[in-house]
Amino acid sequence: MFKKEKIKDLHYSVTGFLTADEVQKAADDVLTEYGKTAKMPGFRKGHIPLSVLRQKYNASAYGEAIDKLMNKDLAEYSADKKIRLAGAPRADLSKWEIGKDVEYTLEFDILPTLPETDLSKYTVTKKVTKLDESEVEKAIENLRRGRSVAEKQPDSYVAADGDTAVIDFKGFIGKEAFEGGEAEKHHLVLGSGAFIPGFEDQIIGHKAGDKFDVKVKFPKDYHAENLAGKDARFEVVLHEVRKHILPELNDEFAKSIGQESVEKLREHIRNILNEQYAEAAKQEMRNELLDIMADKIKLDLPETLVEQELQMAKNEHEHHHAHCDGKCGGDCKWDDKKERKDAERRVKLGLILAEWGTQNKVEVSRDDLQQAVWAEAARYPDPKQVFEFYNKV
Repeated sequence: MFKKEKIKDLHYSVTGFLTADEVQKAADDVLTEYGKTAKMPGFRKGHIPLSVLRQKYNASAYGEAIDKLMNKDLAEYSADKKIRLAGAPRADLSKWEIGKDVEYTLEFDILPTLPETDLSKYTVTKKVTKLDESEVEKAIENLRRGRSVAEKQPDSYVAADGDTAVIDFKGFIGKEAFEGGEAEKHHLVLGSGAFIPGFEDQIIGHKAGDKFDVKVKFPKDYHAENLAGKDARFEVVLHEVRKHILPELNDEFAKSIGQESVEKLREHIRNILNEQYAEAAKQEMRNELLDIMADKIKLDLPETLVEQELQMAKNEHEHHHAHCDGKCGGDCKWDDKKERKDAERRVKLGLILAEWGTQNKVEVSRDDLQQAVWAEAARYPDPKQVFEFYNKV
Protein backbone atom coordinates (compact mmCIF):
# COMPACT_ATOMS: atom_id res chain seq x y z
CA MET A 1 0.00 0.00 0.00
CA PHE A 2 1.09 3.56 -0.59
CA LYS A 3 2.91 5.34 2.22
CA LYS A 4 2.25 8.91 1.02
CA GLU A 5 -0.51 10.59 -0.92
CA LYS A 6 -1.12 14.11 -2.17
CA ILE A 7 -4.59 14.97 -3.43
CA LYS A 8 -5.70 18.16 -5.14
CA ASP A 9 -9.21 18.12 -6.56
CA LEU A 10 -9.21 15.23 -9.07
CA HIS A 11 -5.41 14.95 -9.26
CA TYR A 12 -3.62 12.33 -7.15
CA SER A 13 0.08 11.85 -6.47
CA VAL A 14 0.90 8.72 -4.43
CA THR A 15 4.21 7.24 -3.33
CA GLY A 16 4.75 3.51 -2.89
CA PHE A 17 7.57 1.32 -1.59
CA LEU A 18 8.72 -2.14 -2.74
CA THR A 19 11.49 -4.15 -1.13
CA ALA A 20 14.28 -5.58 -3.26
CA ASP A 21 13.26 -9.10 -2.19
CA GLU A 22 9.64 -8.80 -3.32
CA VAL A 23 10.75 -7.26 -6.61
CA GLN A 24 13.19 -10.13 -7.20
CA LYS A 25 10.52 -12.72 -6.35
CA ALA A 26 8.08 -11.09 -8.78
CA ALA A 27 10.83 -10.91 -11.41
CA ASP A 28 11.60 -14.61 -10.89
CA ASP A 29 7.92 -15.38 -11.45
CA VAL A 30 8.12 -13.49 -14.73
CA LEU A 31 11.33 -15.34 -15.67
CA THR A 32 9.67 -18.65 -14.92
CA GLU A 33 6.96 -17.80 -17.41
CA TYR A 34 9.63 -16.74 -19.94
CA GLY A 35 11.34 -20.07 -19.42
CA LYS A 36 8.30 -22.06 -20.55
CA THR A 37 8.67 -20.83 -24.13
CA ALA A 38 12.23 -19.41 -24.36
CA LYS A 39 14.79 -21.10 -26.63
CA MET A 40 18.48 -21.15 -25.74
CA PRO A 41 21.33 -23.25 -27.18
CA GLY A 42 22.18 -26.26 -25.00
CA PHE A 43 18.84 -26.34 -23.14
CA ARG A 44 15.52 -28.01 -23.84
CA LYS A 45 12.50 -25.74 -23.96
CA GLY A 46 11.05 -25.43 -20.48
CA HIS A 47 14.24 -26.66 -18.77
CA ILE A 48 16.39 -23.53 -18.71
CA PRO A 49 17.75 -22.87 -15.17
CA LEU A 50 16.47 -19.71 -13.47
CA SER A 51 20.05 -18.51 -12.98
CA VAL A 52 20.63 -18.64 -16.75
CA LEU A 53 17.36 -16.85 -17.46
CA ARG A 54 18.39 -14.12 -15.01
CA GLN A 55 21.62 -13.50 -16.91
CA LYS A 56 19.77 -12.84 -20.17
CA TYR A 57 16.32 -11.52 -19.24
CA ASN A 58 16.65 -10.04 -15.73
CA ALA A 59 16.42 -6.37 -16.79
CA SER A 60 13.19 -6.78 -18.76
CA ALA A 61 11.78 -9.10 -16.08
CA TYR A 62 12.43 -6.43 -13.43
CA GLY A 63 10.48 -3.89 -15.47
CA GLU A 64 7.51 -6.18 -15.94
CA ALA A 65 7.57 -7.26 -12.30
CA ILE A 66 7.62 -3.69 -10.94
CA ASP A 67 4.81 -2.78 -13.31
CA LYS A 68 2.65 -5.63 -11.99
CA LEU A 69 3.39 -4.76 -8.35
CA MET A 70 2.59 -1.07 -8.90
CA ASN A 71 -0.66 -1.96 -10.67
CA LYS A 72 -1.59 -4.29 -7.79
CA ASP A 73 -1.01 -1.51 -5.25
CA LEU A 74 -2.97 0.94 -7.37
CA ALA A 75 -5.91 -1.45 -7.82
CA GLU A 76 -6.11 -2.02 -4.04
CA TYR A 77 -5.83 1.72 -3.38
CA SER A 78 -8.56 2.54 -5.92
CA ALA A 79 -10.89 -0.08 -4.46
CA ASP A 80 -10.26 1.18 -0.92
CA LYS A 81 -10.82 4.83 -1.87
CA LYS A 82 -13.71 3.96 -4.21
CA ILE A 83 -12.19 6.00 -7.05
CA ARG A 84 -11.97 5.43 -10.82
CA LEU A 85 -8.95 6.47 -12.81
CA ALA A 86 -9.47 8.87 -15.74
CA GLY A 87 -6.49 7.42 -17.60
CA ALA A 88 -3.21 5.55 -17.27
CA PRO A 89 -1.04 6.79 -14.38
CA ARG A 90 2.38 8.37 -14.93
CA ALA A 91 5.08 6.49 -13.03
CA ASP A 92 8.36 7.89 -11.73
CA LEU A 93 11.11 5.42 -10.76
CA SER A 94 14.00 7.70 -11.61
CA LYS A 95 15.88 7.02 -8.34
CA TRP A 96 15.66 3.21 -8.49
CA GLU A 97 18.70 0.98 -9.08
CA ILE A 98 18.59 -2.74 -9.90
CA GLY A 99 18.90 -4.85 -6.78
CA LYS A 100 17.79 -2.02 -4.48
CA ASP A 101 14.49 -1.23 -2.78
CA VAL A 102 12.06 0.67 -5.00
CA GLU A 103 10.41 3.94 -4.15
CA TYR A 104 8.06 5.08 -6.86
CA THR A 105 5.48 7.79 -7.48
CA LEU A 106 2.28 7.50 -9.47
CA GLU A 107 0.38 10.54 -10.70
CA PHE A 108 -3.12 10.26 -12.12
CA ASP A 109 -6.49 11.94 -12.42
CA ILE A 110 -9.72 10.34 -11.28
CA LEU A 111 -13.24 10.52 -12.69
CA PRO A 112 -15.58 12.90 -10.89
CA THR A 113 -18.75 11.79 -9.12
CA LEU A 114 -21.79 12.83 -11.14
CA PRO A 115 -24.34 14.79 -9.11
CA GLU A 116 -27.87 13.45 -9.09
CA THR A 117 -29.76 15.03 -11.97
CA ASP A 118 -33.47 14.86 -12.77
CA LEU A 119 -33.61 15.26 -16.55
CA SER A 120 -37.42 15.26 -16.48
CA LYS A 121 -37.44 18.83 -15.19
CA TYR A 122 -35.85 20.12 -18.39
CA THR A 123 -38.01 20.96 -21.43
CA VAL A 124 -36.87 20.88 -25.05
CA THR A 125 -38.75 21.88 -28.19
CA LYS A 126 -39.46 19.52 -31.08
CA LYS A 127 -39.64 21.25 -34.46
CA VAL A 128 -42.04 19.96 -37.12
CA THR A 129 -41.37 20.70 -40.79
CA LYS A 130 -43.76 20.13 -43.69
CA LEU A 131 -42.04 18.87 -46.81
CA ASP A 132 -42.32 21.18 -49.81
CA GLU A 133 -42.74 19.25 -53.07
CA SER A 134 -40.17 21.55 -54.68
CA GLU A 135 -37.55 19.82 -52.52
CA VAL A 136 -38.43 16.49 -54.14
CA GLU A 137 -38.06 17.97 -57.62
CA LYS A 138 -34.78 19.59 -56.65
CA ALA A 139 -33.44 16.23 -55.45
CA ILE A 140 -34.50 14.59 -58.72
CA GLU A 141 -32.72 17.32 -60.70
CA ASN A 142 -29.56 16.68 -58.66
CA LEU A 143 -29.81 12.97 -59.53
CA ARG A 144 -30.19 13.85 -63.21
CA ARG A 145 -27.18 16.20 -63.06
CA GLY A 146 -25.15 13.41 -61.48
CA ARG A 147 -25.88 11.23 -64.51
CA SER A 148 -25.54 13.93 -67.13
CA VAL A 149 -23.32 13.60 -70.18
CA ALA A 150 -20.93 16.44 -71.08
CA GLU A 151 -21.29 17.01 -74.82
CA LYS A 152 -18.87 19.16 -76.79
CA GLN A 153 -20.54 22.31 -78.17
CA PRO A 154 -19.91 24.20 -81.43
CA ASP A 155 -17.21 26.90 -81.37
CA SER A 156 -19.95 29.54 -81.50
CA TYR A 157 -21.40 28.35 -78.18
CA VAL A 158 -20.87 30.73 -75.23
CA ALA A 159 -19.68 29.14 -71.97
CA ALA A 160 -22.26 29.31 -69.19
CA ASP A 161 -22.48 28.45 -65.51
CA GLY A 162 -22.50 24.67 -65.07
CA ASP A 163 -20.63 23.91 -68.30
CA THR A 164 -17.25 22.20 -68.41
CA ALA A 165 -14.47 24.31 -69.91
CA VAL A 166 -11.38 22.58 -71.30
CA ILE A 167 -8.56 25.08 -70.78
CA ASP A 168 -4.83 25.71 -70.72
CA PHE A 169 -3.71 28.21 -68.12
CA LYS A 170 -0.50 29.71 -66.80
CA GLY A 171 -0.31 31.93 -63.71
CA PHE A 172 1.88 34.96 -63.09
CA ILE A 173 2.65 37.16 -60.08
CA GLY A 174 3.75 40.37 -61.73
CA LYS A 175 5.87 39.20 -64.67
CA GLU A 176 7.08 35.99 -63.01
CA ALA A 177 5.31 32.65 -63.56
CA PHE A 178 4.78 30.80 -60.27
CA GLU A 179 5.22 27.11 -59.57
CA GLY A 180 2.07 24.99 -59.69
CA GLY A 181 0.08 27.60 -61.62
CA GLU A 182 0.13 25.90 -65.01
CA ALA A 183 -1.88 23.13 -66.69
CA GLU A 184 -2.97 21.97 -70.15
CA LYS A 185 -6.38 20.62 -71.25
CA HIS A 186 -7.72 20.99 -67.73
CA HIS A 187 -11.44 20.18 -67.34
CA LEU A 188 -13.05 22.83 -65.13
CA VAL A 189 -16.74 22.81 -64.19
CA LEU A 190 -17.77 26.46 -64.16
CA GLY A 191 -19.47 27.44 -60.93
CA SER A 192 -18.00 24.52 -59.00
CA GLY A 193 -15.78 26.75 -56.87
CA ALA A 194 -12.81 24.49 -57.58
CA PHE A 195 -10.53 27.41 -58.46
CA ILE A 196 -9.64 30.70 -56.78
CA PRO A 197 -12.73 32.94 -56.27
CA GLY A 198 -13.41 34.93 -59.45
CA PHE A 199 -11.49 32.64 -61.81
CA GLU A 200 -14.44 30.62 -63.13
CA ASP A 201 -16.68 33.69 -63.44
CA GLN A 202 -14.26 35.24 -65.95
CA ILE A 203 -14.43 32.19 -68.25
CA ILE A 204 -18.22 32.40 -68.50
CA GLY A 205 -19.16 34.27 -71.69
CA HIS A 206 -16.14 33.12 -73.70
CA LYS A 207 -16.12 30.74 -76.69
CA ALA A 208 -13.85 27.92 -77.83
CA GLY A 209 -10.66 29.33 -79.33
CA ASP A 210 -10.63 32.44 -77.15
CA LYS A 211 -7.36 33.50 -75.54
CA PHE A 212 -7.68 35.89 -72.63
CA ASP A 213 -6.37 36.89 -69.21
CA VAL A 214 -8.05 36.13 -65.91
CA LYS A 215 -7.14 38.41 -63.01
CA VAL A 216 -7.72 37.25 -59.44
CA LYS A 217 -6.46 37.81 -55.91
CA PHE A 218 -5.34 34.88 -53.80
CA PRO A 219 -7.08 34.62 -50.38
CA LYS A 220 -5.04 35.98 -47.47
CA ASP A 221 -5.12 32.57 -45.78
CA TYR A 222 -4.17 30.63 -48.92
CA HIS A 223 -2.14 27.52 -48.05
CA ALA A 224 0.87 28.59 -50.16
CA GLU A 225 2.38 31.50 -48.21
CA ASN A 226 4.24 32.84 -51.26
CA LEU A 227 0.88 33.39 -52.99
CA ALA A 228 -1.40 34.35 -50.08
CA GLY A 229 -3.03 37.76 -50.55
CA LYS A 230 -1.28 38.48 -53.85
CA ASP A 231 -2.74 39.64 -57.16
CA ALA A 232 -2.31 37.13 -59.97
CA ARG A 233 -2.85 37.02 -63.70
CA PHE A 234 -3.58 33.84 -65.64
CA GLU A 235 -3.13 33.46 -69.37
CA VAL A 236 -6.02 31.22 -70.48
CA VAL A 237 -6.75 29.36 -73.71
CA LEU A 238 -10.27 27.97 -74.01
CA HIS A 239 -10.13 24.86 -76.22
CA GLU A 240 -13.71 23.65 -75.98
CA VAL A 241 -16.92 23.96 -73.96
CA ARG A 242 -18.98 20.97 -72.94
CA LYS A 243 -22.62 21.33 -71.97
CA HIS A 244 -24.05 18.83 -69.51
CA ILE A 245 -27.06 17.09 -71.09
CA LEU A 246 -29.41 15.70 -68.46
CA PRO A 247 -31.07 12.30 -69.00
CA GLU A 248 -34.81 12.33 -69.66
CA LEU A 249 -36.92 11.90 -66.56
CA ASN A 250 -38.78 8.65 -67.23
CA ASP A 251 -39.24 5.18 -65.80
CA GLU A 252 -36.00 3.97 -67.40
CA PHE A 253 -34.11 6.68 -65.54
CA ALA A 254 -35.84 5.69 -62.29
CA LYS A 255 -34.91 2.03 -62.84
CA SER A 256 -31.26 3.01 -63.40
CA ILE A 257 -31.11 4.14 -59.77
CA GLY A 258 -33.07 1.26 -58.24
CA GLN A 259 -36.71 2.42 -58.43
CA GLU A 260 -39.56 0.97 -60.50
CA SER A 261 -40.95 4.23 -61.87
CA VAL A 262 -40.72 8.00 -61.65
CA GLU A 263 -43.56 8.03 -59.15
CA LYS A 264 -41.82 5.39 -57.02
CA LEU A 265 -38.65 7.49 -57.22
CA ARG A 266 -40.55 10.56 -56.01
CA GLU A 267 -42.10 8.53 -53.20
CA HIS A 268 -38.68 7.20 -52.18
CA ILE A 269 -37.18 10.69 -52.16
CA ARG A 270 -40.13 12.01 -50.11
CA ASN A 271 -39.50 9.30 -47.54
CA ILE A 272 -35.80 10.09 -47.41
CA LEU A 273 -36.39 13.82 -47.02
CA ASN A 274 -39.06 13.32 -44.36
CA GLU A 275 -36.70 11.05 -42.44
CA GLN A 276 -33.93 13.63 -42.78
CA TYR A 277 -36.21 16.37 -41.47
CA ALA A 278 -37.30 14.13 -38.59
CA GLU A 279 -33.69 13.26 -37.78
CA ALA A 280 -32.69 16.93 -37.97
CA ALA A 281 -35.49 17.75 -35.52
CA LYS A 282 -34.29 15.00 -33.18
CA GLN A 283 -30.73 16.25 -33.47
CA GLU A 284 -31.82 19.78 -32.60
CA MET A 285 -33.63 18.42 -29.55
CA ARG A 286 -30.56 16.43 -28.55
CA ASN A 287 -28.33 19.47 -29.00
CA GLU A 288 -30.72 21.59 -26.96
CA LEU A 289 -30.72 19.02 -24.17
CA LEU A 290 -26.92 18.73 -24.29
CA ASP A 291 -26.63 22.51 -24.04
CA ILE A 292 -28.87 22.45 -20.97
CA MET A 293 -26.85 19.64 -19.38
CA ALA A 294 -23.54 21.37 -20.12
CA ASP A 295 -24.86 24.59 -18.59
CA LYS A 296 -26.80 23.29 -15.58
CA ILE A 297 -24.75 20.33 -14.34
CA LYS A 298 -21.67 21.38 -12.43
CA LEU A 299 -18.77 18.96 -12.70
CA ASP A 300 -15.03 19.08 -12.07
CA LEU A 301 -13.09 17.74 -15.05
CA PRO A 302 -9.96 15.54 -15.10
CA GLU A 303 -7.24 17.61 -16.76
CA THR A 304 -5.87 14.41 -18.33
CA LEU A 305 -9.05 13.90 -20.35
CA VAL A 306 -9.28 17.56 -21.32
CA GLU A 307 -5.68 17.55 -22.58
CA GLN A 308 -6.30 14.34 -24.55
CA GLU A 309 -9.43 15.81 -26.16
CA LEU A 310 -7.63 19.07 -26.91
CA GLN A 311 -4.71 17.24 -28.52
CA MET A 312 -7.05 15.18 -30.71
CA ALA A 313 -8.79 18.38 -31.81
CA LYS A 314 -5.44 19.97 -32.59
CA ASN A 315 -4.31 16.96 -34.61
CA GLU A 316 -7.56 17.05 -36.58
CA HIS A 317 -7.20 20.79 -37.12
CA GLU A 318 -3.65 20.40 -38.42
CA HIS A 319 -4.71 17.55 -40.71
CA HIS A 320 -7.60 19.63 -42.08
CA HIS A 321 -5.38 22.69 -42.48
CA ALA A 322 -2.83 20.64 -44.42
CA HIS A 323 -5.51 19.43 -46.86
CA CYS A 324 -7.89 22.41 -47.09
CA ASP A 325 -6.04 23.78 -50.14
CA GLY A 326 -6.42 27.36 -48.96
CA LYS A 327 -10.23 27.19 -48.81
CA CYS A 328 -10.81 26.78 -45.09
CA GLY A 329 -10.98 30.51 -44.37
CA GLY A 330 -10.77 31.53 -40.74
CA ASP A 331 -10.85 27.87 -39.66
CA CYS A 332 -7.14 27.69 -40.50
CA LYS A 333 -6.33 29.63 -37.33
CA TRP A 334 -6.12 27.69 -34.08
CA ASP A 335 -7.85 29.48 -31.20
CA ASP A 336 -6.49 27.79 -28.09
CA LYS A 337 -8.94 29.46 -25.70
CA LYS A 338 -12.01 28.53 -27.77
CA GLU A 339 -10.76 25.01 -28.51
CA ARG A 340 -10.07 24.34 -24.83
CA LYS A 341 -13.56 25.48 -23.92
CA ASP A 342 -15.02 23.17 -26.59
CA ALA A 343 -12.83 20.28 -25.39
CA GLU A 344 -14.00 20.81 -21.81
CA ARG A 345 -17.60 20.73 -22.99
CA ARG A 346 -17.10 17.47 -24.90
CA VAL A 347 -15.36 15.83 -21.94
CA LYS A 348 -18.05 17.02 -19.55
CA LEU A 349 -20.90 15.73 -21.72
CA GLY A 350 -19.06 12.46 -22.35
CA LEU A 351 -18.71 11.85 -18.62
CA ILE A 352 -22.33 12.80 -17.94
CA LEU A 353 -23.75 10.58 -20.69
CA ALA A 354 -21.49 7.63 -19.84
CA GLU A 355 -22.46 7.81 -16.16
CA TRP A 356 -26.12 8.31 -17.00
CA GLY A 357 -26.01 5.26 -19.28
CA THR A 358 -24.37 3.16 -16.55
CA GLN A 359 -26.86 4.25 -13.89
CA ASN A 360 -29.80 3.52 -16.18
CA LYS A 361 -28.29 0.29 -17.55
CA VAL A 362 -28.52 1.48 -21.15
CA GLU A 363 -27.42 -1.19 -23.60
CA VAL A 364 -27.34 -1.22 -27.40
CA SER A 365 -28.78 -4.47 -28.70
CA ARG A 366 -28.01 -5.99 -32.09
CA ASP A 367 -31.57 -5.14 -33.19
CA ASP A 368 -30.99 -1.49 -32.25
CA LEU A 369 -27.77 -1.50 -34.26
CA GLN A 370 -29.45 -3.11 -37.27
CA GLN A 371 -32.25 -0.52 -37.16
CA ALA A 372 -29.69 2.28 -37.09
CA VAL A 373 -27.86 0.76 -40.08
CA TRP A 374 -31.11 0.40 -42.00
CA ALA A 375 -32.08 4.00 -41.21
CA GLU A 376 -28.76 5.13 -42.68
CA ALA A 377 -29.11 2.84 -45.71
CA ALA A 378 -32.64 4.13 -46.43
CA ARG A 379 -31.16 7.52 -47.29
CA TYR A 380 -29.71 6.04 -50.51
CA PRO A 381 -31.47 5.10 -53.80
CA ASP A 382 -30.68 1.39 -53.32
CA PRO A 383 -30.98 0.84 -49.53
CA LYS A 384 -30.66 -2.96 -49.72
CA GLN A 385 -27.22 -2.74 -51.32
CA VAL A 386 -26.05 -0.19 -48.75
CA PHE A 387 -27.47 -2.26 -45.87
CA GLU A 388 -25.60 -5.35 -47.07
CA PHE A 389 -22.40 -3.31 -47.40
CA TYR A 390 -22.62 -2.05 -43.78
CA ASN A 391 -23.27 -5.55 -42.48
CA LYS A 392 -20.15 -6.88 -44.19
CA VAL A 393 -17.89 -4.26 -42.59
